[in-house]
Amino acid sequence: MKENIFDVIMYLFENYMEDEIDILPDNELIKTELEEAGFDQVEVVKAFDWLESLSLQGQITPTVPTAFRIFSSQEQEKLDLECRNFLMFIEHSGILSHANREIVIDRAMALENEEISLEKLKWIVLMVLLSQPDEEIAFSRMEDIVYDLIPAYLH
Repeated sequence: MKENIFDVIMYLFENYMEDEIDILPDNELIKTELEEAGFDQVEVVKAFDWLESLSLQGQITPTVPTAFRIFSSQEQEKLDLECRNFLMFIEHSGILSHANREIVIDRAMALENEEISLEKLKWIVLMVLLSQPDEEIAFSRMEDIVYDLIPAYLH
């Protein structure tokens, strides 16, 4: 089975994380289940590390509230123009705060050998919002976008 870290994360998200992202209960049992389901052990460990890093992310407090974001060359390589525009769109729409945008970018960059498509980025945003306190409304709005209940871009 040719699975990658993102596939494992998505499987965990869809099957184990309904209310909030936290260190999953009984990690060893879940890891064993994933390996028995055909996921590679290395990818499973990396996915758990990714999720653990997400749960450890604290709220970032921007020092300048009107600052704008310039993407580094590594970020531009990882996040194409469509992804960067989407991040700016949901930030300007009030779905994503400046602080959560930085966590999303960090988590996207942490998927080392992954190509980040717009669809993957939407799921990363959803997972970040789920992991942050008091983001239920933003999570709900983003969930509508992920599941195509409303168009992402309104013209």
